[in-house]
Amino acid sequence: MKNVLYLCIFSCIASGLPLADATAKTADGRAIFDRSCSLCHSINPPPKSAPPVVPLANRYHMKFQTKEQGVAYMAAFLKKPDRNKAVDPQAVSRFGLMPALPLTDAERKAVAAWFWDQYNPAMGGGRGIGGGQRRLMNQ
Repeated sequence: MKNVLYLCIFSCIASGLPLADATAKTADGRAIFDRSCSLCHSINPPPKSAPPVVPLANRYHMKFQTKEQGVAYMAAFLKKPDRNKAVDPQAVSRFGLMPALPLTDAERKAVAAWFWDQYNPAMGGGRGIGGGQRRLMNQ
């Protein structure tokens, strides 16, 4: 991976592209998700062996006011998963704690930013398909 990054940087310098463009191109959040996360995480329900992205992205949007806060928290979680820092403790109970991912800080930030952008307000407040209506009916 380090050699690929050096090759990209060298290619950009040789072609006259700014270095920031080279770094941005090497850290494509969707590509990182496809390569490192999609084995366990589906985008939408039903789940594979870990929570689907869209409902979990909705949890991050409920917990954090800004993308910057949510991405920083998720990137830190990906580096060192901690049961006590999970945004969805029920998911950890159901699927277990994910392993730390062998990604660079830039890759963790890129995949977290892509993940944040998968938010879908039509999915509701993360209470499942009924949006919590059964709970309200049973009160």
